[in-house]
Amino acid sequence: MRLFMKDIINKIKLLRSLSPLANLQWLKHRQKQGKALFYKGSCFSLHRSSSVIISEGTLEVNKKWIANDPAITMLALGKNSKLQVNKNFKIFSGGRISVTDGATLILGSGYINHQVSLNCFERIEIGEGVAIAEKVTIRDSDNHQIVDNGQHVSRPIKIGNHVWIGMNVTILKGVNIGNGAVIAAGAVVNKDIPPYCLAGGVPARVIKENINWE
Repeated sequence: MRLFMKDIINKIKLLRSLSPLANLQWLKHRQKQGKALFYKGSCFSLHRSSSVIISEGTLEVNKKWIANDPAITMLALGKNSKLQVNKNFKIFSGGRISVTDGATLILGSGYINHQVSLNCFERIEIGEGVAIAEKVTIRDSDNHQIVDNGQHVSRPIKIGNHVWIGMNVTILKGVNIGNGAVIAAGAVVNKDIPPYCLAGGVPARVIKENINWE
C-alpha cells in the first residue's frame, strides 16, 4: 500500500483527538493490506513529495510500555524521501526518526526500543526479525568532512535478518551487519560485522563466532 503525503497531512490533524491507539488506514490496499498505528504523542514533519509503502502487517509509531508514558516520537520525511515497511515493525516511544531529502529507509520486521536516534541521509535497511535496544544511534552520514580526505560524507547502512543490537550502540555510515549477529551494549560499529558473530567494544570487533540467539 503506497501512502502519499498529500493524502496524509489532513489526517495528521486528527491525531490529537484520537484515542491512545489510533488506527489510520489512509488508502485502499492494492495487493496486500498494510496499516499504520500512531500512538498519542506522535510528532510528524512530512513533505508532500515523500511516500510510505507498507507491504503488509503493521507499522506502530510511538508505542508505549505504559499508557501514561509522556515521551514523544518524531518522524520526519524529507522531499522525495521514502519509508518502506515490509512486515510488522514497532517503534517505541521517545525516538527520533529522520529520512532526509531523497533518502530511503527500509524496515523489515521487529522493533526499535525507547529513545532511538535514526538519521537516514542516503539509505538505511533493517532486515527481518531485528531487535534494537534502547538509546541506539544509527546514522549513515558524517554530515561534515575533513577537507580533501577523499571520503564520502554519506554511505548506506545495512542490518541483516535476526540481528540483536544492544543498548547505547552507535552504528556509523557504510556498515553492513550480517544475519544473526549480536552487537554488545555500548559498542561503536564503524566496520562490517560478519554473520553469526558477537561484536563489542570501541570500535567494535568480533568477540565470538558461530553464535545463535533467541
